[in-house]
Amino acid sequence: MSRTVKRAFKYRFHPTPEQAAELARTFGCVRLVYNMALAARSEAWTLRRERVTYNATSAMLTGWKKTDDLAFLGEVSSVPLQQALRHLQTAFTNFFARRARYPTFKSRKRSRRSAEYTASAFRWRDGRLTLAKMSDPLDIVWSRPLPEGAAPSTVTVSQDPAGRWFVSLLCDDRIEPAPASGAVVGVDAGLDSLFTLSTGEKIPNPRHERRDRRRLARAQRNLARKAKGSANRAKARLAVARIHARIADRRRDHLHKLSTRLVRETQTIVIEDLTVRNMTANHRLARAVSDAGWRQFRSMLEYKTRWYGRDLVVVDRWFPSTRLCSGCGVLAEHLPLQVRSWTCRCGQAHDRDVNAARNILAEGLSVIACGGGVRPHRESSSRTGRSSVKQEPPGATQGIPVPSGRGGSQRPSQPPSTGRTIPST
Repeated sequence: MSRTVKRAFKYRFHPTPEQAAELARTFGCVRLVYNMALAARSEAWTLRRERVTYNATSAMLTGWKKTDDLAFLGEVSSVPLQQALRHLQTAFTNFFARRARYPTFKSRKRSRRSAEYTASAFRWRDGRLTLAKMSDPLDIVWSRPLPEGAAPSTVTVSQDPAGRWFVSLLCDDRIEPAPASGAVVGVDAGLDSLFTLSTGEKIPNPRHERRDRRRLARAQRNLARKAKGSANRAKARLAVARIHARIADRRRDHLHKLSTRLVRETQTIVIEDLTVRNMTANHRLARAVSDAGWRQFRSMLEYKTRWYGRDLVVVDRWFPSTRLCSGCGVLAEHLPLQVRSWTCRCGQAHDRDVNAARNILAEGLSVIACGGGVRPHRESSSRTGRSSVKQEPPGATQGIPVPSGRGGSQRPSQPPSTGRTIPST
């Protein structure tokens, strides 16, 4: 049975000079209102232990517009300013629910430039979008069609650091569920291979950042030589941003294609709960881990499986998928990162990544059989005092892996403990 979901369709557009100037003013006002409201809420709590609500900040905005110093806030559409206050309220709600950190101020240089318009602040007519305070519609590059009969309920305009303009249209879309499939697959993330499936297939790691590393380094050296505040520095910064945008676009495109393929072909997908933030603390692997995009891939799987009626199971991050023999269930005592294949004492030879993917799949199926959906997470190292390195259950059977090609009597030495997370690749 088909389902209706809220879906954002993002397009590039090319504004006229007048539209670009109006949007730039709107971005600046949105940032200012957000920062002022955040400062007011923080000050009220710090000095008076008073919680300021959205309605109170909305009343503050009305008062700010009446002052001489902030009268320019009335020159832009009021809807994006109100939406900024709603976004701040959402940020505080997530903070008090312990889903996010305390809200931070928006930076002129580092924050994403965007403004959100609701239905009262734009006109959608005959496939043409006109924003408030503008006389002409936006020149949108329609790279794909909107759903038939769809009308946007919310429009978000943004500009990335590379100077490209985007408009995102939030519409109702009807999605047909994918045909039923009995296929199941476990997915192990890695660096040598981006992902390894329990079927034995290995997805090569494209290493998008490494492909453009020389161009990026050259552009960054050129930027460092420019005087701060000069026009040449602005041009050099734009060149660096375009390289970063090219890398991010390629990574996102690859992950979209891979996640869509898995969702279409598989009924149940089992992945591991990785702490990417902790992994990036290892400075030898931080660049490669960031380039892999594991967290982005998981986000794609989460909403695509929900759309198309598939099942996504996330196993506990502490599950010893790499060191567990998928044949006899013996847990290897030590398995350094450089050991890519090993032989269990039961005689079964393992590829490190394929074995991990099979163990992840088996654990995910056991979670489903026991009635769970996601294995409970253990407390973080800051609250328990334990290292963030992947831990093993204390009662597991200890085995001794035999590295292939190194002789069966040698026991790999245990790597020194650094207190940093080492990915199970």
